[in-house]
Amino acid sequence: MAKSRFIIVDDHPLFRGALRQVLATSFADASIEEAGSLDELMPLIDDGVEPDLIFLDLAMPGVQGLAGLMQLKAQHPSLPVVVVSATDDLAVVRRCLEFGASGYVPKSEPVENIRKAARTVIDGGIWAPEGLGKAPENSEDRQLAARLSSLTPQQLRVLGMLGEGLLNKQIAYKLGVSEATVKAHVSAILQKLGVDSRTQAVIVINKIGIGAWQKTTEA
Repeated sequence: MAKSRFIIVDDHPLFRGALRQVLATSFADASIEEAGSLDELMPLIDDGVEPDLIFLDLAMPGVQGLAGLMQLKAQHPSLPVVVVSATDDLAVVRRCLEFGASGYVPKSEPVENIRKAARTVIDGGIWAPEGLGKAPENSEDRQLAARLSSLTPQQLRVLGMLGEGLLNKQIAYKLGVSEATVKAHVSAILQKLGVDSRTQAVIVINKIGIGAWQKTTEA
C-alpha cells in the first residue's frame, strides 16, 4: 500500500501534536508534516507533489472565515481538505462543505471519529458530523461558492485586495503587473460574481472573510 502523506495546518502546536499522534497510530508509516500557517504550508504543496490529505484549522492568525479554504481550493482544486475547528455549528459545517471541503471535524470529536474522517476522505468520501441534515440549506451560499470557484487564483488575490480598499494602482504594484491588467481582472471578477460594482464585490468578500488573504499571500 502506498505511503499516505498528511499535512496538519494549525497555529496551536499542542493540537498539531495531538492530531499527529492520532494519525501516526492509525496509518502505518504515514508521512505527517506540520505547518503553523498558510505561509508555511504553501512550500509544502507547491513542489508538484500534493499530499493525500490536509487538515486545516478554520481560524488562524491572518486568516478568517473561509479564506484559507478558498485559497487552497483555488490553487489546488483536487486537494482533499478536512476543516478542523473549535465550532460544531452545523450551519458552519455545511458552508465549509459547500465551499469545497472534503470533510469537517470539530476539535471536540472523539479520536475514533477523527480516524474515520481521514479514512473516509482518503477513500474518496465526504465526512461530516452527525446531524448535518438538520442544518438549514443555504442556496445563496451554494451559488456564491459556484461563482467563486470560477475565479482564477490571481483574480482571488485581486478580490482580496479590493476588500482591503486598495486602488487599482496599489494592487498593480503589489502584484507586479500593469494597471490595465488589474482593470481587466476587476471586470472579470464583477462579471463572474454577478455584481455591478466594486462595493458589491466587497460585500461578497465580507461574507467569507476573503479580505484577510493578503496577509498570507504577500511576500
